[in-house]
Amino acid sequence: MFAGFYEEVGRADQVIKIGEMEDPIPGPYEVLVKIAFSGINPSDVKMRAGSRGVLAFPRIIPHSDGSGIIESVGSMIDKVRIGEKVWIWNGN
Repeated sequence: MFAGFYEEVGRADQVIKIGEMEDPIPGPYEVLVKIAFSGINPSDVKMRAGSRGVLAFPRIIPHSDGSGIIESVGSMIDKVRIGEKVWIWNGN
């Protein structure tokens, strides 16, 4: 997939990179959403700037809010959910 991301805290123009990365694989209780619309939330800005301490993950795609279509599901999620339109809040 193609995405904007960062791996360290700092000013956006210094830490955000854009490039290809492997498609994520959903865990047992997760779904993978093909994003149609993405919004940057103030919490995304604060995390990237470093005001929330260390990063929760080694690589962050700044995206807390958005919508899209479920593309794949984890082993504990019913496959009937694939293709469903969803809204994302506080996404990872």
